[in-house]
Amino acid sequence: MMEYVKTILLKVSFDSKLFEKELRKGLNLLVPAELEEFRVWCYKTFSKLYEPILNKYFIKLAG
Repeated sequence: MMEYVKTILLKVSFDSKLFEKELRKGLNLLVPAELEEFRVWCYKTFSKLYEPILNKYFIKLAG
């Protein structure tokens, strides 16, 4: 499932609102064991564009 979510995020990364919507949906699809690997991939891939959005969702997960 993680590969599916990654593919979707790559395809919608041109639009911040769509990216945020799909990130939120993707986080609900993943199992807890996948979340850390997914978080690392997201920051590596999208931190230059969308770090505030990533922080918004991954800080919620950590807390």
